[in-house]
Parts: sequence; structure tokens; C-alpha cells
Amino acid sequence: MDMSDKYTATWLSHSSIRDFRQCPRAYYLNNVYKDPKTGRKIQLMSPSLALGQAVHTVIERLSNMAAKDRLKVSLIEKFEQVWKEVAGLKGGFFSQTTEEQYKERGRLMLQRVMQNPGPLVTLAVKISQDLPYYWLSESDELILCGKVDWLEYLQDTDSVHIIDFKTSRRPEENDSLQLLIYTLLVTNTQHRLVSKISYWYLNQADKPVEQPLPDLIQAHETVLAIGKKMRLARKLGVFKCLKGEAGCKHCLPLEKILKGEAEPVGQGSYGKDIYVLKYKNYKESEVL
Repeated sequence: MDMSDKYTATWLSHSSIRDFRQCPRAYYLNNVYKDPKTGRKIQLMSPSLALGQAVHTVIERLSNMAAKDRLKVSLIEKFEQVWKEVAGLKGGFFSQTTEEQYKERGRLMLQRVMQNPGPLVTLAVKISQDLPYYWLSESDELILCGKVDWLEYLQDTDSVHIIDFKTSRRPEENDSLQLLIYTLLVTNTQHRLVSKISYWYLNQADKPVEQPLPDLIQAHETVLAIGKKMRLARKLGVFKCLKGEAGCKHCLPLEKILKGEAEPVGQGSYGKDIYVLKYKNYKESEVL
């Protein structure tokens, strides 16, 4: 297939596959729909999302530095600068008290990382593509893409260790395909073997928690089957909520944007129009 066809292919990622599995309507609103007035896609920001975005940004930027230099400057200091990008309404914060509660959680997570840096101060691998991708199936016009949080280089085996940072209080669901998808992606976008995959729960763990490696053939078939369903849904233009007309927790908040019940707060780094739910009071118990 000519590479120019990549612009007509369906691009799959962990987040878009997660959206589709949870609710096809939410997938549509998050990944397909464009505001007819602006021509841009939409995104709903929330305090938990703002927290995760800020912490991930601080850690991910470390991979661009030499291992010996990564902790020369306090991560808390860097976090204070990054937080400005999600402060106030931009992060869905309607009160200074709520914002400070979330921000303190971020500081505590990065403090844990500084005290237990582990793989963050050893050699890392960077995939050359800005957005790593490969053809999952040329005949089905499916491309798998995504950015992996961290690739630790394991010198003894000349292999890599995929690490995904978690800022949520909740453990990843048992049926999550995230590390399975990342294993396929890393295997097909660089030449080293993936020998370890882990989640690092920054709220409570001092080091990454290793997960079982997937079978690559079965992983490919699993993602391909979902990708074919997503491709078909886009061709037919049919994206129905699994809960029916009443909607679900995944699509209903996004529907509020279309109804004018959300407040626009600017554009995100990917050119999406960012919204927050109006007058929503977030409690500390909602911090994920």
C-alpha cells in the first residue's frame, strides 16, 4: 500500500480503542466529531485529567536528557512550571481549594519518584518517530499508533522494558489492553525485543509493578478484530452507546458540550477545543 494512503486509513491508539470498547458514542465524540463552528475536535478536561497530564509531562520530558542529569533539577520545581498549563478553569478547577488538593497529590507523586527514581536514572530508549505508528493491517487500512511513557534499556539483554505511569488511585482494569497495545507498538517501531512490561502506580508504589507479557500473535489478532469494528463503524457512521438512548457515564459528559452545557477554556496541544463542565464541584474523593 502506498504510504499516502495512511491519510485515509483508520488510526488506532490505546485511548481510541478504550473509548470504543467503553462506548462507541463516546469514541465518536472524542475521536471523530468536529464542531461545525470551529472545525476542531473537542475534549472535556477534568481535575483528574489535568493532574495526570501535568505529572506525565514532567516525567516524560526526562527521557530527552542524559540519565545523569535527569534529577539535577527538582521535579517539584518543574511541576510548578508545568502546572501553569492546567491551572484554574483550564484544568476544570472551580475553586482554589480543590485545585490545591489535586496539585498536592502531584507533588507527593513526584516526591516519591525523586526518592525512588529506579529506571528513571538508567539508560532509556527513544523511538525516532514523533508519533510512533505502523500498519496493523494494510488490507484493512488500519494503523496502530501511540506514545509510550517510558522505555528502559536493559543492557544485559539488549532489550527494552515498557513502563506506563499511573496517577490514578485505581488499579488498571484486568481487561485493559494498554500494555498489550504498547507491546505491539514498540515491537514494530524499533528493533529491540520487549522483555518486560510494567505499570508504575505513582500514588502508592516505589517502583514499577511488572505485568505478564502478551503473546504477540494473539495480541495482534485481538487488536485487529477491534480495529475492524471501528473501521466499519466509521464507514457506516453508526456509533451507538452500549446503554442505549439514555447514554452512559462515558458519553453523557461529552454530550453536554454539544448541548452548550460546558464552558470552553481554550485549545489543547493537539488543536482540540477544550471544555470543562460548568459549575461542577469536584470533591477530594474524586481524585483518581
